[in-house]
Amino acid sequence: MLYIFMKANQSLAMSAYASFHFIIFIFLIISFCALAQSNGIVPVQSILTANEESSQWLSPSGDFAFGFKQLQDKEDQFLLSIWYNKIPDKTVVWYADSSNPVPRGSTVELTAQTGLVLRNPQSTQLWSTNGISSQTDHGFMNDTGNFILKGRSDNSWLWESFKFPTDTILPLQELVFGSVLNSRQSETSFYEGRFFLRFLDNGNLLLTARSLPSNTEDDNVYYNSMTSDPTNISNSGYRLIFDSRGIISILKRNNQTQQLGSSTSNLPPASENYFRATLDFDGVFTQYYHPRNFTGDQKWTVLWYEPDNICDSITTNRGRGVCGYNSICIPVNGRPVCECPDGYTFLDPDDKYGNCIPNSTQSCAEVKQGSAGDLYDFVVLNATDWPFFDYDFQSPSTKEGCRQACLQDCFCAVSIFRDNSCWKKKLPLSNGRTGPNLNTTAFLKFRRSDAPPVYPSPKGSRPKDRETLILVGSVILGSSLFMNILFTVVFCLCTYLIYKKKKPGFHPNSEANLHCFTYKELVVATNGFSEELGRGSFGIVYKGELKQSSKNVGIAVKKLDRNSQDTEKEFRAEVNTIGQTNHKNLVRLLGFCDEGQNRLLVYEYMSNGTLASFLFNSSRPNWKLRTQIAMEIARGLVYLHEECSTQIIHCDIKPQNILLDEYYHARISDFGLAKLLVLNQSRTLTNIRGTKGYVAPEWFRNTQVTAKVDVYSFGVLLLEIICCRRNVEDIEIGEGDFAILTDLVWDCFQERRLDTLVENDLEALNEKMMLERFVMVGIWCIQEDSSIRPTMRKASQMLEGVIEVMVPPCPSPFSS
Repeated sequence: MLYIFMKANQSLAMSAYASFHFIIFIFLIISFCALAQSNGIVPVQSILTANEESSQWLSPSGDFAFGFKQLQDKEDQFLLSIWYNKIPDKTVVWYADSSNPVPRGSTVELTAQTGLVLRNPQSTQLWSTNGISSQTDHGFMNDTGNFILKGRSDNSWLWESFKFPTDTILPLQELVFGSVLNSRQSETSFYEGRFFLRFLDNGNLLLTARSLPSNTEDDNVYYNSMTSDPTNISNSGYRLIFDSRGIISILKRNNQTQQLGSSTSNLPPASENYFRATLDFDGVFTQYYHPRNFTGDQKWTVLWYEPDNICDSITTNRGRGVCGYNSICIPVNGRPVCECPDGYTFLDPDDKYGNCIPNSTQSCAEVKQGSAGDLYDFVVLNATDWPFFDYDFQSPSTKEGCRQACLQDCFCAVSIFRDNSCWKKKLPLSNGRTGPNLNTTAFLKFRRSDAPPVYPSPKGSRPKDRETLILVGSVILGSSLFMNILFTVVFCLCTYLIYKKKKPGFHPNSEANLHCFTYKELVVATNGFSEELGRGSFGIVYKGELKQSSKNVGIAVKKLDRNSQDTEKEFRAEVNTIGQTNHKNLVRLLGFCDEGQNRLLVYEYMSNGTLASFLFNSSRPNWKLRTQIAMEIARGLVYLHEECSTQIIHCDIKPQNILLDEYYHARISDFGLAKLLVLNQSRTLTNIRGTKGYVAPEWFRNTQVTAKVDVYSFGVLLLEIICCRRNVEDIEIGEGDFAILTDLVWDCFQERRLDTLVENDLEALNEKMMLERFVMVGIWCIQEDSSIRPTMRKASQMLEGVIEVMVPPCPSPFSS
């Protein structure tokens, strides 16, 4: 018995000894990690998870933090970002390129092969620092606010957040040629906004507002640093520098500098203050400072901003201006404040920078001779103007004559009187502004029956409202029999719908967060499928609208051909393929309908149509916009090929399948032919997929088909974007000789006649290095031998100038 007791004590002692060592081991690991983090070092395989108590990767001083920041008023939405960590409002200075908030439970991991990888809770990759040249040894959160990935072999910098700015730059950060800052959508929304700061190759720093594309380079520019000197290139801007003292300046090639903003004497000391410069959501580029040591809830202080008055600075006759259509921009301390004039209200009450809609309507059909004065009156606005889009002009004129001219013109929405002249305008009104220097009078027309209220009634409802309430009450009280019948009908209908939902049907992949529409809903949304947007081999696409909250959202509904043998396959392929993707350069699938023989797909509506209609019309689109579109398509394909949980090969890349959103960003669409491949899957030819002129040669051979088929199609598309010509159209190159575009491009490249490809496109000709780079990338992509073609990632990096483009060989070396 004593022996058993002694053995038991011995076991307990050994167990306690082992537990003590285990605790010491865990303590050492935690201490090591804490020590590493106190130095800003982030070891490989470190992971952060999005939640309220999210750990952070801090800089050595703790001034900056990298991690998931919970969005304001959104419990389950987080942003992978870098922020000032010691000040009360935790100001974000950088965020991941996905820009979309991620749900709770998302992770970011530092891996040796890829660097940073952002995944959602289902482990789908959303963003990464792909393209690094060697394995990552560790990450480092710098006290400058720069997150750096360091290489394993030589401790070189493989990637840094300073090279990929979002809306903010910090001291010791530089902007080089091609650098862009993009404003947010709003103060609290990190989606892409409408304003850009661009550092151009010619040395100018520009602020631009996005509206419609044009062939004029300076269109929509509202600030220009004027640091380009075409007569003496050494006097042109070379890069933008934000030095450690807080001074922002443009360095010229001759090492002279041109300072932006305040003079050096006005700068507070950098040792006592944080600095940042941000392109704010309202389009104003502003430098701020914030004391490092502060008391209370101190805020950022404005040091300087550009432009001085953004309301007056945007002078383009395209687009809506700083504020929305029909609104008025009012400068307040350098910031634009947007208001709707009397008789107008915001289309979206939550968007105070959006469009205003009139509370009254007017129609030419109801105006008879001499009756306009009985129907309409005017709100008179002094020192207010909508300076563009006049459709009629009268000079000389008087104030009363200008008023009467608009009253008697059923098309006129407002008339502007200035300098004894009168301008008449239709809706929508753009670039509205007001200010003491405007010597104008605006006569804004409204229907008398919809007159803007001057004062609310002091006692309850107006008599008319009271009569309406009495009438409604009488109807409700006197119709109980009708209500009983209606209740019975509704009950039976709900029972039928519940039963119907239990019937087996198509269920998309669990990753696809899609809405299942009823056929009746889509009939209503498309007004009986009345407006056709386009048609293809699998069906017709119709325009529609869905009511969401307080506004209508445009949709495109693809109605699949019920007689096609491939309809079921195409339907399931597209739902399952697009449903699990999430990228800003892919068209978003909102939902589907699978009801009887009716199979429909519901997408977000792209207001600017297809790339085909954009490229191949009578006027040549802007060169910079074309190159932007090409790079966006490349990024979308990189996502499909390398960043999805399962590789997706589109199989039908062509201009008709690239759509343009309201800001002319490219979105890849039409995944009906897409092929999902598992690792090491091979495929031999069973039937040719794609469209004539864009189909890779391997489709015609009994060989393996890989993602390189998309690379080939992209190459053809890239050459079309460069030349604004269709590949399959005959193009005359000599007397009686014709060639398709890919052949013509190779001939012109060999003979150094690239100017022939872009003809009189001065913008493209002024950027010959970029033009040659794009042409060479296109030729690499259309190589007949698929093994020679680059991956889409490499093609994307070559387009962006990240890696050097070698001279390509003849794309068809085997042809006679």
